[in-house]
Amino acid sequence: MGNVKITQVRSHNNSTDKQKATLRALNLGKINRSAECPLTSVTKGQIAAVSHLVKVETL
Repeated sequence: MGNVKITQVRSHNNSTDKQKATLRALNLGKINRSAECPLTSVTKGQIAAVSHLVKVETL
């Protein structure tokens, strides 16, 4: 597929524990922290779960 760059743009305060765990799985956790990862069906699902907290760019 391809790679995506995921950047956390909002705080995880007042998020559910499941959403916080998803951010940790994506190697995020602080605002403006970025991570590159391959775009797979698993990654798409993780991005969808925290889409209100992150910005996604295709590489």
